[in-house]
Amino acid sequence: MGWLRRLFQKPLTEKRLDSELRFHLEQRVRDYVASGMNPEEARRRANLAFGGLEQVKQDCREARKESHVEDFLRDLQYALRSLAKDRRFALIAIFALALGIGATTVMFSVIYNVVFDPFPYRDFQHSVVFEMRDLASTGGKGEGARDHYTIPEFLAIRQQNHVFEDIVGNYQLNVLYSDGKGTRRFLGGYTTANGFDFLGVPPILGRVFSPEDVKQDAPLVFMMNYRLWQTEFNGDLKILGKAFFLNGKSRTLVGIMPQRFNGYGSSLWFPLGFYPGADGTTFPTKDPDLIWVLARLKKGVSLQAAAADLDAILHGLAQANPGELYPPRFKVVTRTLLDFVVGDFKSTLYALLAAVLLLLLIACSNVGNLLLARATVREREIAVRASLGASRGRLIRQLLVESFLLALAACLAGCLFAYFGIKGLVPIIPRGPIPEETVIGLNPVVLLLALAIAFLTTLICGLAPALHAVRGNLPLCMTNGRKGAGGSGRHGKLRAALVVAEVALSIVLLTGAGLLMRSFFTLTHVDLGFNPEHMLYTRIVPAADDRYDTAEKKKLFFEQVLQRVRALPGVTTATVSLSVPPLGGAGSFITIPGKTHSERWESMVDLCSEGYFQTLGLQLLRGRLLSETDINSARRVAVVNQAFARTYFPGEDPLGQKIKFDVFDELPETPHNAYFEVVGVVTDFRNRGLLEPPAHEAFLPYSITGFGDRTILARTVVDPNALRASVQREIWTVDSNAAVAASRSVKDLLAEEAYTQPQFGMITISAFAGIGLALVLIGIFSVMAYTVALQTHEIGVRMALGAQHANVVKMVLGNALRLISIGILLGVLVSFGLTRFLASQLAGVSATDPLTFSAVVTVFLAVGLLASLLPARRAAGIDPLVALHYE
Repeated sequence: MGWLRRLFQKPLTEKRLDSELRFHLEQRVRDYVASGMNPEEARRRANLAFGGLEQVKQDCREARKESHVEDFLRDLQYALRSLAKDRRFALIAIFALALGIGATTVMFSVIYNVVFDPFPYRDFQHSVVFEMRDLASTGGKGEGARDHYTIPEFLAIRQQNHVFEDIVGNYQLNVLYSDGKGTRRFLGGYTTANGFDFLGVPPILGRVFSPEDVKQDAPLVFMMNYRLWQTEFNGDLKILGKAFFLNGKSRTLVGIMPQRFNGYGSSLWFPLGFYPGADGTTFPTKDPDLIWVLARLKKGVSLQAAAADLDAILHGLAQANPGELYPPRFKVVTRTLLDFVVGDFKSTLYALLAAVLLLLLIACSNVGNLLLARATVREREIAVRASLGASRGRLIRQLLVESFLLALAACLAGCLFAYFGIKGLVPIIPRGPIPEETVIGLNPVVLLLALAIAFLTTLICGLAPALHAVRGNLPLCMTNGRKGAGGSGRHGKLRAALVVAEVALSIVLLTGAGLLMRSFFTLTHVDLGFNPEHMLYTRIVPAADDRYDTAEKKKLFFEQVLQRVRALPGVTTATVSLSVPPLGGAGSFITIPGKTHSERWESMVDLCSEGYFQTLGLQLLRGRLLSETDINSARRVAVVNQAFARTYFPGEDPLGQKIKFDVFDELPETPHNAYFEVVGVVTDFRNRGLLEPPAHEAFLPYSITGFGDRTILARTVVDPNALRASVQREIWTVDSNAAVAASRSVKDLLAEEAYTQPQFGMITISAFAGIGLALVLIGIFSVMAYTVALQTHEIGVRMALGAQHANVVKMVLGNALRLISIGILLGVLVSFGLTRFLASQLAGVSATDPLTFSAVVTVFLAVGLLASLLPARRAAGIDPLVALHYE
């Protein structure tokens, strides 16, 4: 570290250097005198042999490390003065780079936190889930797959596998909690005793489950998450160890988990044991496939090896227990926990990352073009410095230091932009595909990336202009000056190429944004077959006690609720249903007497009251609708939609036909081996998502069974959300122990479940495209303005020879239009190749939609010419006499 000491003790270092060199010089003089020379000749010969004291001093300085630091500091000082003189250029360049670096930092922060650091759990990279896929299924994504398992299956997997370090089982259920003011419903879950040790996150209060908690006759305990503790109990520390009445049983709270913990997607957790009647556990079906499994791979075990091991176990179970639980041909597929949670949303994030990298390239091209134009203006200065002894390497370093200063300032401004950008982006990120545990924000890794981007932009923006600035005959530049330097020559060609690249990249961004906008518009204007406006849905969970242990008792409860809801001011009609259209519902395989077919037939099933069709506005096509008598007597009748009648009764009258819904044979409190008579056919509507065609569906009286929860759908003439409190009050008037699981307008439900993710992609990429377009406009304007300034002498000659103002405007606009047109052509060709990667993000729009491409080209031509118009008018206003003397 001696060089660092010398750097800060320069006077002393210079004094020591001078003393040492003079000592050696005097020693040489003494040697010559000793050989017989006179003192004057000896000193002359010594000076000639030594090479000049000051020259040797400079050679010694350059051999030291600190000289490079001093040179850099001098270059830095000079760059600061140079940029301060051209503040407009510096501010434009810093702003352009700051936008690119800020946007890139925001997007990388999202991707890093979602893809690489989403969970606070131990070794989550090796946590996997697995599903059993029916090889004969030809359905869409998710159809023919099962990722929940029966208790015997779970126990067999846990005991027989050779690939897992540990394995956890979880079963979710509704938990009803009453505090005397009303009953509320929370999402809870039964979790095996090792469930919290598996994730490795300690509680902030109390303890986690232990093996003793799942033993027979163990006290009933439960745990709570941080959000529920704060919202329902205001963070009261005294509730730990207290008993709560949950689902009809008294349980003691033994632990509260920290804020970032959202294990197993529940608010409350109960310990899950597997002895008969464990913890009062009850399941809605016999031997259900309701256990969701999470496992941790052993070190060195791949996903494929784990799938093969599980495949052998489940095929062994299938041979020992043949039946409908196992398809004839199936395979097991393993997935990481991250892939299971985030899924296809990663493709959206990667598409946005590609978009933001394009934006960064646009910003770098923009600044590189400005630096190149500035280097052209400074050619004489560079030539003078070269003539005074500056090497080409030193000149390149000087120009790169200027680029580094710009990039460093842009990095600081970009991090500030990123901070506010993340604040604005996080609220619109869909929380469905992103784990609730994920914290998105600036962190050391992201800030290091911002610095790396600044270094990269220094090279991209500064290297090419610096190399071009020192190429060629520098002494000749001193005599040529700037006359005619603007539009031609080596610098003009590179500037033109950079403008073309900016335009092409921006076209790609704008095309992607345009396609996502068209897709979102299509998605939000899908004809649902019913009007979701002014429709409220309320999910009701009746009290879990013997007051509603029969279908008749549940029917009486919902009858009273319906009467009260219909009587509310602002409600026109109301109905009971099982599901909320258009986002899907229950389904069943069906049997139709007299029909033979090779594949299994299936249909969606809804249990509803007589007002269902009027509430949705469905039209009756044949027969009749469900009547009040059908509901009161729980008649086995059904109304089907057009898709059902068209597929299963082609060319024949569906009225009077009999249908058996096989799922009822597997559920408690439902009619077994029951056939329902078709009494009516109604119009189709979207019932399994916004983009899927209407599925076959049958509507049955909800009074045929007391199994399951129900939903109240109400058509209103006022804002549905304004009636939520009134509806809840009427429900609690009928029974204060009934819980409202969810309540909001159907429009809000669609916005959250169907529109949020595509809206996020559209807003984000549109913002990037807008920034890119603004940068291109700045780039076109700045480059054309520089070009006009450099061509002032040439324009003056033209105007002195008789050129009109219109000719000058046409010349400048023609040059701009030529560059813009080439960029548009290249951008469109590249977009045709790249937009296919957006196909999975598009709904109802082709990745090569001609309307979108035409609109993007038209907008860009108009805006590009507008950006060129001001420099063109400025060129036309040049005074020929002033221009001819311009140097």
